[in-house]
Amino acid sequence: MRAASGGPDDPATPDSILAAVRVILYEPQDPVNIAATIRAMKNMGCSNLYLVRSVEYDPWRLEGIAHDTADVISRIRKCETIEEALEGCVRVAGFTARRRAAKRDVTTPRAASVELLEFAQQGPVAILFGREDKGLPNEILDRAHIVVTIPTTGHASLNLAQAVLIALYELHLSAADATRTLAPPRKDAPPATTEEYEQLFADTEGALYAIEFFKTRFHEHIMRSVRTLFYRAAPDSRELALLRAIFIEVIRTIDRITRGKAGGMQR
Repeated sequence: MRAASGGPDDPATPDSILAAVRVILYEPQDPVNIAATIRAMKNMGCSNLYLVRSVEYDPWRLEGIAHDTADVISRIRKCETIEEALEGCVRVAGFTARRRAAKRDVTTPRAASVELLEFAQQGPVAILFGREDKGLPNEILDRAHIVVTIPTTGHASLNLAQAVLIALYELHLSAADATRTLAPPRKDAPPATTEEYEQLFADTEGALYAIEFFKTRFHEHIMRSVRTLFYRAAPDSRELALLRAIFIEVIRTIDRITRGKAGGMQR
């Protein structure tokens, strides 16, 4: 039974290869984990969620936990069998943390993401996760072309949604699909000029003289190190002006103290 109309993988973002990716949760037991999975999907640009024999849930409650995800929730496919969820898929990655008696080739989420996206050029691919308490039973994991284990410490106890997020994060990066860019500083400033640097060095030198810093140190070596330090930091013109103001105030404060007009130290 489908919760939304349209094709089996009708893309929410048709220009993204991730439109061909299905997230399949086999017998999820907790609506909170379903909601957290939806949140992970929204963050990583995946919109196709298939639930096989899922616990009952309230779509309104899901969105209350995973805000602004109504588009993903409306597209949820509820399935009675794994065959229905995997219909048409050309590659399936099954995620497991448990050691199995059967010998299987196990890979990482990063390696799996590359393989899945290669197959996604030809048709739908799936990442498959089991129930919270037992994971994927062997007969369901047998449907996976590749078996994936997330590298952890010896304490391998990831929450279901955490595992989904890691898998989708690697797919998101492999697809070069990141669209969010960090905003620039609120008040962007141009790089400092050589003239501004020289003014800074003069004010720094004056402040160091005022506190008698050169009294027991070699002046030329100190100032050369100061130049190297500030060049490495590469302050912009606004930051450089702040540094100048600090050193100028050092000189002014010492001058006021010397003339008996400090009025007490400020904290």
